[in-house]
Amino acid sequence: MNQKNLDYLKNGLQYSGFGDRLHQELERNVQQQLPAFQLKTELPFYQAAVSYTLHFRKSDQTDTYFFNKYDATLKTDKTDQEKSQTFYINQNAGITAREAFNLLSGRAVHKELTNATGQPYKAWVQLEPDSQGEGGKTLLRQFHENYGYELDKTLRPYAIREFHDPQQKEQLLRSLQRGNVQQVTVLLDGQEVKRFIEASPQYKTINAYDEKLRPVKRETLLRPESQQAPSAKQRQQEQQKGEKQAQSPEGEPVPKQTRRKGMAL
Repeated sequence: MNQKNLDYLKNGLQYSGFGDRLHQELERNVQQQLPAFQLKTELPFYQAAVSYTLHFRKSDQTDTYFFNKYDATLKTDKTDQEKSQTFYINQNAGITAREAFNLLSGRAVHKELTNATGQPYKAWVQLEPDSQGEGGKTLLRQFHENYGYELDKTLRPYAIREFHDPQQKEQLLRSLQRGNVQQVTVLLDGQEVKRFIEASPQYKTINAYDEKLRPVKRETLLRPESQQAPSAKQRQQEQQKGEKQAQSPEGEPVPKQTRRKGMAL
């Protein structure tokens, strides 16, 4: 058995958000030297669970195994309908288990990607619910930097306490970039209240929810001096302008490892 390769695969599972729960089963399959095998697990999330099927394949020339992709299926407590998607792994990097949950839940994730020539670039990715690619899977839409969505700039007009503390601001931005619904503290009518927000790159804004995750108008989170929000027509014009600049997908996700603190769903 190739111990170095096994350790590499274990690190890949850890980095992808599966922890060490599959390590023993992984080692048993590698010891058997099967040409290919699958590992299955399930992770709970808020009012939902995601089942994962991880695909491993052995090299035709050596005893090296590769973690190539995984299938993720989301089932929520609110509906019996399931959503499934295949996510590809490139050199132990790609969409993490948590990010897969967020994407299947309809949210966007900010990733560092590589194009066909190996050049890195950053973009927000989001599943297109009404599109189908090869094998009937939903396509991933990308919103590149030239699309014009700047999360930091978008959050400035809002009365979010965490945004004005450098350390908490960094944690907030990272959490939103991972596609989380993040809890924040907002000053409303002189009182601090809890709200939840998520990034919405397609419309260059954020979505807001109350403490029970019911949608609320994002304008209610604005600071008093920022209350004059753009009209629907202005937002539509801005979106159309950005969509003309959006580019087609260029490569596979290659994320940078980060740590996140704070409450997120």
